[in-house]
Amino acid sequence: MASSMRSLFSDHSRYVECFRSFLNNSTEHQCMQAFMEEKLPGIIARIGDRKSEIRILSIGGGAGEIDLQIISKVQTQYPGIQINNEVVEPSAEQIVKYKELVAKTSNLENIKFAWHKETSSEYQNRMKEGKDLKKWDFIHMIQMLYYVKDIPETLKFFHSLLASDALILIILVSGTSGWDKLWKKYESRLPKNDLCQYVTSSDLTQILDNLGIKYKCYDLLSTMDISDCFIDGNENGDLLWDFLTETCNFSTTAPPDLKSEIMKDLQEPEFSVQKEGKILFNNNLSFIVVEV
Repeated sequence: MASSMRSLFSDHSRYVECFRSFLNNSTEHQCMQAFMEEKLPGIIARIGDRKSEIRILSIGGGAGEIDLQIISKVQTQYPGIQINNEVVEPSAEQIVKYKELVAKTSNLENIKFAWHKETSSEYQNRMKEGKDLKKWDFIHMIQMLYYVKDIPETLKFFHSLLASDALILIILVSGTSGWDKLWKKYESRLPKNDLCQYVTSSDLTQILDNLGIKYKCYDLLSTMDISDCFIDGNENGDLLWDFLTETCNFSTTAPPDLKSEIMKDLQEPEFSVQKEGKILFNNNLSFIVVEV
């Protein structure tokens, strides 16, 4: 690996820029919204039964867009009931955006919000030290398990916090996605970073099986338009290259043979489909619902 290659996570502002490009070029949020509309109401149908309030814990809540959709579905299922929504999020910038979104969103009168600027492991340690292990009716972890060092221990801990009829919703890339194949093939040739692991739903269901934890898994189709990656010097394409490889300025720092090899693979059917002149990377998502 060329010494000039470095992890995308070493440059926070570059990472944020690449992530925005990914969202703009993918159906990620549309895919999540479809799940919230079509599947979530049936899934949460019992979480608030016989309860005076519903307690929701958001791990890695980001800027809150998906969180507020979840809350809306819970409100529809349990109109008028008090909802206590706590958010664990390590980015101060994201928490500010989340609070701004709450401030301009209507129909949140019966929702109590609290934000904790910390990682999931920091939250876990704080709860254990305080010996104040609150129980939760719904815990969700959306696209965040990549940033956890000990996934089995994390799952065991949060599973232990579930109240009666409670659930954990985990969203991450599917084992059928192009990500799974890309990571497995090129992991050893891309810059390592302790902040992120290559994990997909295939890894996660294996961990849950080993722990003896019950779950259901739903796969939804999603794509990312990577056509710009094949245009030399295209700014958006360069951002997508960085996001795909988790490498800062991949296009200018990667060995030419590595870029050429990945570029060839990305056009293969196991990674992408070509449709209407576009190259659409397989960004399939898995929605895993963990039961008590």
